Amino acid sequence: MATTYEAIATVTVGSGGAANIEFTSIPGTYTDLLIKFSIRDLRNSAGPGYLHLKFNDNTSSYSSRHLFTGSDDGNPASQARTDDYASFAINTDYSTANTFGNGELYIPNYTSSNNKSVSIDAVSETNGSFDAAVRNLTAFLWSNSAAITKITLYGDNNFKQYSTATLYGIKNS
Repeated sequence: MATTYEAIATVTVGSGGAANIEFTSIPGTYTDLLIKFSIRDLRNSAGPGYLHLKFNDNTSSYSSRHLFTGSDDGNPASQARTDDYASFAINTDYSTANTFGNGELYIPNYTSSNNKSVSIDAVSETNGSFDAAVRNLTAFLWSNSAAITKITLYGDNNFKQYSTATLYGIKNS
């Protein structure tokens, strides 16, 4: 079967920034979901930005495992978390000017009554006094049987103007 990607919605942050990017009223007509993002937040201190993820406004029952490397030493590190951290790889206002952290979140079987898994592949870049380019792979789990009808992306700080995310529905047809 051929796999079909359909853009459901794109959100681009306007002037002044935004606390989050939301996709609401997600139809249950697809097999999987994919979000491609290009994000920068307004934090102005050293280190990468942190992208958070929540489903259906739920703030609990998340766990994740991260594998990441930084350009400062190139050595891989891993970390387990029990909160809503989705990625360590978004750029901040401390990063190289006009660069955004980029990545994608893949959510298979988002309407199933089983727990929801997410795989995330993301990267950020900094060529400044603090070298914090990060490559991040994440396995993310929401232990909940509800179908996903709303996805919220947010950071530790507001997202900067021109940050963008596009939600795609994927189906076999």
